[in-house]
Amino acid sequence: MKKFSMIALAFAAMTFVACGGNKNAQNAEEAQEEKSFEQEQIEASIKMHLDSIASEVSRLKPLPFLVEGQDKLVLTDEEKQVKPDYLLDAAVADDAATLSEKYRVLSALNIDKKVATLYGLPTEDYDKAIAKLAADINDPSFSAVEDPAAIFETPKPLYEAMNENGRINYFWQLASAALIEQLYVVSQNTEKFLSVVDDEAASNITFRIVVILDAVNRLSEYDEEIKPVAESLATLEVLNAVTVDELKGQLESAAKDIAAARANLVK
Repeated sequence: MKKFSMIALAFAAMTFVACGGNKNAQNAEEAQEEKSFEQEQIEASIKMHLDSIASEVSRLKPLPFLVEGQDKLVLTDEEKQVKPDYLLDAAVADDAATLSEKYRVLSALNIDKKVATLYGLPTEDYDKAIAKLAADINDPSFSAVEDPAAIFETPKPLYEAMNENGRINYFWQLASAALIEQLYVVSQNTEKFLSVVDDEAASNITFRIVVILDAVNRLSEYDEEIKPVAESLATLEVLNAVTVDELKGQLESAAKDIAAARANLVK
């Protein structure tokens, strides 16, 4: 049975961070070498902790409101009765002015389209907005992703392609929007999404998230483009639970901050 868990996707989105890091050119070769070494060390630390998060998430059970369909997991009929009212309006794409904003909105809308599809909501407006954003961005790296709607959950091939095409700095924009949007979805009903998490997983995952956020903040010192990303992700520093109950409380307490971070990244 194929596993599908939105909370797994939320934490899996952090794997974008493992691949990131933009190396700006420096006039002094010594400064460039020092910066590159520092970035490599930070990224290696991030990768190690992300592998641990992936291991924790992989052992979680599927969410109880998901059942096996013909070729994929679908929502139960009961779950479909209450439609989500927290998804972004596809028209938000019209307000994306800069290239960074377009990447972030593209990532967030892809996530919300997936949620809308699960609940049987119309997705035509999402399709049009996503297609227009992709055309405006005109990033050849997207061809590395078999399913364009899965941009936010296929970090490795996308990172490699964006690195090769000189778009790696925008990879951070995709990653941050994906993480915040998915955690925003989770924060709308923590009881439901945390039903498959135990104390050990809550403790291990949140500890590593704190370590990763610190690393992202340090990476922001090397690239101006990453600074707003680091500032938005800083919202998640409150996630330092050792039990599921603590994690539930922290997510609920941080709900407004997560919503503010979402508004900051997806304007």
